[in-house]
Amino acid sequence: MTEQLPSGVAAARLDGEARDRFVRLRGPLGVTGMGLNVIVLEPGQRMRIHRHTSQEEVYVPLAGTLGLGFADGERSFAVGEIVRVAPEVRRQVLNRGPEQLQVLIIGAMTDREHEPRDAEPFADWSDPEPGTLHSVPVPDDLPTDAAA
Repeated sequence: MTEQLPSGVAAARLDGEARDRFVRLRGPLGVTGMGLNVIVLEPGQRMRIHRHTSQEEVYVPLAGTLGLGFADGERSFAVGEIVRVAPEVRRQVLNRGPEQLQVLIIGAMTDREHEPRDAEPFADWSDPEPGTLHSVPVPDDLPTDAAA
């Protein structure tokens, strides 16, 4: 049974049994402000060499070892490492490892700056209006029995 999500919230499941190497997540999630995809590669598979005109990409390995090829050679990145590649840099995603590679790719346009602190905080669910990041304190930690 699927839990009903609030209006404006969407969820998608990352599926290791993806039918395609390139899994688009923007559509299922309704994302409009950035690129959001997962690449799933079996051992020995690779994607096209490519670059972008104005989109930087951040690669987040979820499983396996991410191989990134560049004009001067290849680099490997493990789960827990995050890599940013500028738009003009030619790159190729590849899997030289013995297990399936799953990598989350987040793309954003570089022709405009990201607004880093546009959050509107609320101290309580019942507050009708937001405060500011300076006026609303970080809440107390959950009790240890409620964190699980």
